[in-house]
Amino acid sequence: MGQKTTNRRLFLQSAASASALAATHSTFGATATLTPAAGSGPMPHRPLGATGEQVPILHLGTSQRLDPVYDKVMHRCLKSGISWFDTALSYGWGASHSAIANFLEQTKARQTMWLTSKSGSGSPKGLAKALDEALTELKTDYLDIFLMHGINDEDRLGKAFLAAGNRFRQSGKTRFFGFSCHDGNVAELLNKAAKVGGIDVILFRYNFRRYGDLALNKAIDACHKAGIGLLAMKSMGSVPASLESVVQFRSENFTLGQAKLKSIWADERISSVVSEMDSVQRVRENVSAAKTQRNLTAQESHQLNRLAALTAQYACNGCSHLCEKTAGGDVAIADSLRFLMYHECYDGKSDRAKELYGALPAKARQYSAEQLAAAAAVCPQGIDIAARMAQAQAVLG
Repeated sequence: MGQKTTNRRLFLQSAASASALAATHSTFGATATLTPAAGSGPMPHRPLGATGEQVPILHLGTSQRLDPVYDKVMHRCLKSGISWFDTALSYGWGASHSAIANFLEQTKARQTMWLTSKSGSGSPKGLAKALDEALTELKTDYLDIFLMHGINDEDRLGKAFLAAGNRFRQSGKTRFFGFSCHDGNVAELLNKAAKVGGIDVILFRYNFRRYGDLALNKAIDACHKAGIGLLAMKSMGSVPASLESVVQFRSENFTLGQAKLKSIWADERISSVVSEMDSVQRVRENVSAAKTQRNLTAQESHQLNRLAALTAQYACNGCSHLCEKTAGGDVAIADSLRFLMYHECYDGKSDRAKELYGALPAKARQYSAEQLAAAAAVCPQGIDIAARMAQAQAVLG
């Protein structure tokens, strides 16, 4: 039995005891360390599904603002062995592609790098147009991966979209095709992808909060068996830092952020983790975590599970098919809470969170107490939806 399989089993066993741990005040380790784990050497690689390719286990997400002249984060990433950038037409307020194009011109590194881009277009024709736009903006002849962005409808895995993906590959405009998803029906989408074929890669919400989810794990197994490359996003499972600090994560080996990444890499089914690294220091921490061969201890895993249990009521999993359907209207609960999370958890994204919230249709921001009470009653996380929606209106509206 491989070491990676043992690591995943250990984490899954730890997840089963999370509720019991939530009632205790754990003091594992001596003190909380601020010194990143020291990893060195080459960036580890893993197989990307059945594509025949080996990819770095860490790659850069670029939804933050990038410096269009000289971006220190991108240059540090490449120097540190992160040779894969994930972008989209909408990232960086629409400026991500041009900043990456400038970086590629500076480094002449296109042939040694992987590029992913995405489009949220809801039609095969729109996807084809978006792919051409991405190539033009990035000033490249091809993408390594092109994804349908943020899908939540199983119809997007129908014959018309899969045929479009096949045309994109045959044209040479992208090497591989797939989709990203982060709403509440991730497991359903993964299961369908495993059955229909035609999907090379899936980028999906996966972090320490979801490790013990049985339905999701079965869906991941199905995709892994089908040869689909699996990429994890939303890796931090973010809640406000003031809430995380109450748990007082303690480790002699890792910072809390590093431990969150290590918990994902413990799953051998995951090819790579995309991380939005907004500073050189964050790059150093994440790269060190990726390169060190040290794994999480049982105590460190227990602490992550305790963190998940104690902060679950602030961590929306995007399962809008439950809360919004039960609310019986057009209230945008999941989007509102996601934008609130951007405001509370990500430096420099408050203005963007306000823009996104303000762009919601007016009726999507209108609700009654009865609607929110009904939504809260079916929330698997136990979120106080009325309080969180009121907070979103107060700080974003």
